[in-house]
Amino acid sequence: MQLPYSEELNTGYLARLFDNTSECYKLFWFKSIISKVHEGKTELSYGELIDKMIADAWYMVTEYHLNLGPKDTLESVILLMKEKNPSLKSSEKEEAILDYLSKTTDKDILNKKRVLTYNVPYRLQAPFLPELKGKAWNVPASDLAQRINREKRLIYYFTGINGLDTKIVIQDDWAEYIRNNYEILLGWIEYNMIRYLQRRNPSVPGIADKLSPPVERKLDKIKKYWRMILSLEPVHEIYDDRLLTDKDISVDHFVPWSYVAHDEFWNLSPTTKSINSSKSNNLPDWDLYFKKLVDIEYQSYRLLWEYDVVHKEFDKCAKEHINNDEVRYRIYREGLSKNDFACGLESVIQPVYKAAQNCGFASWEYKGVVL
Repeated sequence: MQLPYSEELNTGYLARLFDNTSECYKLFWFKSIISKVHEGKTELSYGELIDKMIADAWYMVTEYHLNLGPKDTLESVILLMKEKNPSLKSSEKEEAILDYLSKTTDKDILNKKRVLTYNVPYRLQAPFLPELKGKAWNVPASDLAQRINREKRLIYYFTGINGLDTKIVIQDDWAEYIRNNYEILLGWIEYNMIRYLQRRNPSVPGIADKLSPPVERKLDKIKKYWRMILSLEPVHEIYDDRLLTDKDISVDHFVPWSYVAHDEFWNLSPTTKSINSSKSNNLPDWDLYFKKLVDIEYQSYRLLWEYDVVHKEFDKCAKEHINNDEVRYRIYREGLSKNDFACGLESVIQPVYKAAQNCGFASWEYKGVVL
């Protein structure tokens, strides 16, 4: 991506900030900086920037199970927070995460926050400091900050070196550049973040959709399709075998959306709102539920070839929810026996299921409503 040019600033150095990104910290650190500058702040403490980094990465780690890097401290502090505070949900709002971090006195969490300040605040600006090489970086933070502060035309400088209370001051011309080009800079950071995360998570689909919590997904056509099926035959929900009604119908992603990041027809089945909520982003036990998934999906398949009205609704769904012609032929072509259909569905869904398992998505069995 081409960054906006400036007559006054060295945007060539800026474009090289992420040239050597072996860990994710630089990406999250600079994203935190531009977010704060966009809000109008130019004097920023290490603590508030680290808190923003954790909040930005929270959903990626807790909901999407993304790997941020080998022995990654940002990932580990999030997992530690989740372990110590089970009440913090994967879908927790940013404000709640920031509030918790600003108030916590937990020594383990605070220690991990300090670890995140050891290198990246200084090394981020390495492209602006070509003469600073090798062992020159390996000095106490106060000495390194003093050395960097003698340079000219940097994005920011250091003041009051004191652990998490240390502050950086964004220079006026860079602050103006960031404010004027915020959306472009954010897109550039996210582009580099996608490349980094794809490298760390090679088997995970939809990385570009996993940089932030999802927007509300539109599954109205799928619900309408299944309501038509319900009007023709009884349909039994796959997790507790109850009969579905058109008044309490929800659409479930058999392999969680938080892994697949798509709404493909072959991964969707009807359930109730309460069961869908109970399942959350877990993986249904394969041995318990795959055969039942085959039963309900084959029932749908059979009816779409028996009734024109069902086929018309299926075609409307297919335009949005079947995006692979080979998969459509394998599973939905006319004339399949139930065994052929089951083999086709298994060949599509099982590799995705196993990949989600390998990423840490937990197995789930429906136990009914807990009173």
